[in-house]
Amino acid sequence: MTLTDMQIVAKAVRDVPAGSYVNLGIGMPVTALDLWRDDDSVVIHSENGILGMRALDPEEPGDPDVVNAGKQPVAVREGAAYFHHADSFAMMRGGHLDYSILGAYQVSAAGDIANWSLGKAGMIPAVGGAMDLVVGAKNVWVVMRHLTRDGGPRLVESCTMPLTGAHVVRRVYTDLATIDVGGEGFVVTEISPDVTVAELRAATDAPLQFAPGVLAHQEQKDGAQA
Repeated sequence: MTLTDMQIVAKAVRDVPAGSYVNLGIGMPVTALDLWRDDDSVVIHSENGILGMRALDPEEPGDPDVVNAGKQPVAVREGAAYFHHADSFAMMRGGHLDYSILGAYQVSAAGDIANWSLGKAGMIPAVGGAMDLVVGAKNVWVVMRHLTRDGGPRLVESCTMPLTGAHVVRRVYTDLATIDVGGEGFVVTEISPDVTVAELRAATDAPLQFAPGVLAHQEQKDGAQA
C-alpha cells in the first residue's frame, strides 16, 4: 500500500520549521492547512491577499469574503493581515516566503517543474501565481502522486510539458518516497512503507541516488517483512 494524499502532505508539514512563512498551492498542498495549529508558529500566505490564514474549525461558519486562492472558505489567525493582490505578489517575488509547497505534473532531475499546462490542445491552462512562487520562494517543495492516473512517471529526466520554472524544486514528497533534488539529481531520503527499491526505480523515469543509510535501512525493513 502507498501513502494517501494526506499522509504525503503530513510529511511535508513535519519538515517545515517553526516560524516559517509558507504558501500552499491549490489542490493537495492546501490540505496542509488542516494540519497546522497555532502553536506550530507557521504563518500561511495566500496569494489572493492573506497572511495568517488557517483552516476553519469544525462547526465554524465560513465567511464568503474570506477564501483562499482556490476560492475555498478559510479563516485567519489573530494578527492576520489582508492586502492588495499586487502587494501579495510583491511578497512572493521579493523572496519573503520561506517555502512554496506546490503540486506538479512533472518534476525533472534538474529541479524543473511543470504544473500549469499539460501542453495539449484544447485544455485550459491554469498558471495562477505558480511562476512567481517558484522563482521567489526560498524553498520550493512539491507534493504529488509518484505516477499519473495512467501509470506514467511524474519524476523524469527532462520535463516534456511546458515549464513553470527551471532549476527551482528542492524536494519532492510522493506516495512512494521523499526525494531531494539538486546538483546530483534525484536523491532518495526516505522510502515509504511497503515500497521496494525496485518498485521505486521502476516508477521513476530518471536515475535515483540514495542518501547515506537509506538503502541499509530498506534492506533491514525488507528482511523483517520477509
